[in-house]
Amino acid sequence: MNYLDYKLLQALDVVLREQSFDRAAHQLHLTQSAVSQRIKQLELLVAQPVLIRSQPLQLTPMGQLLLTHYQQVQQLEQELLPHLSPDAPAKPLPVTIATNADSLATWLIPALTPLLQPGLIELNLLIEDENRTIDRLRHGEAFGAITTQAEPLPGCQSDLLGFMDYVLTASPAFIRQYFPDGLSEHTLRKAPSVAFDQRDDMHVGFVAQHFGLPPGSYPCHTVRSSEAFVALAKAGVAYCLIPKLQISAELLSGELVELMPQTPLRERTLYWQRWVLERGIYRQISQHLLDWCHQILPQQ
Repeated sequence: MNYLDYKLLQALDVVLREQSFDRAAHQLHLTQSAVSQRIKQLELLVAQPVLIRSQPLQLTPMGQLLLTHYQQVQQLEQELLPHLSPDAPAKPLPVTIATNADSLATWLIPALTPLLQPGLIELNLLIEDENRTIDRLRHGEAFGAITTQAEPLPGCQSDLLGFMDYVLTASPAFIRQYFPDGLSEHTLRKAPSVAFDQRDDMHVGFVAQHFGLPPGSYPCHTVRSSEAFVALAKAGVAYCLIPKLQISAELLSGELVELMPQTPLRERTLYWQRWVLERGIYRQISQHLLDWCHQILPQQ
């Protein structure tokens, strides 16, 4: 193999992002057969599979390597184009970031607003639990990830964003109904709680650590939305762990109450991991995220 055919890499990128050969064909203005043929040509070129045709579609290790390379080349190309055509109108730079829902609900958008307002970037956010956002970066699906993993991936760099403080909270009405005499193993067995998804270990770990209750021994809603956590708590139908930053006004007004004020939970240490190859707007994104977080998140 003497060279890479970037049309083939583009097909791999779009197929994985769209999770569909048909939608990828629409995006590339090709037939579905042509897209499939490009993937087969790429596999012939590297003499091994690049895509696992499952649900969802997944990359092989070689596919991950190729996609990371392609996206880094795309980054360099987007930075170079304005210099090649200085009179052409600037287009927003597509930027994919893997983030946890709590960061998105609290500080991420304000941190990126200075780049979003002038239309410098076209944002694509991949939302995962903060323990799993790193997989999006590892697989080449995002240029950066807000993650709990401090150790940088190969070819990446990692910086501390700060600590996300969580509080166990509920409405006064909920407390009167379920915890009139305080929290205990007995009362928690009946009180509805909330977890982000089935792999969310924060609530499960907290209840197990402080009350010795295993998963499944108490009611727990599964809701993949930080805003919905707040809505459920304010409606008086559940108690849950919520970032203190997200509900400071509700705590101040008394609409929500800390259930264990003497037991603060600082469960998540957040890092910003991104490709070492960082220039132009990509570097500005990292600087905005770090500067913003260093102002609003505890650093030690």
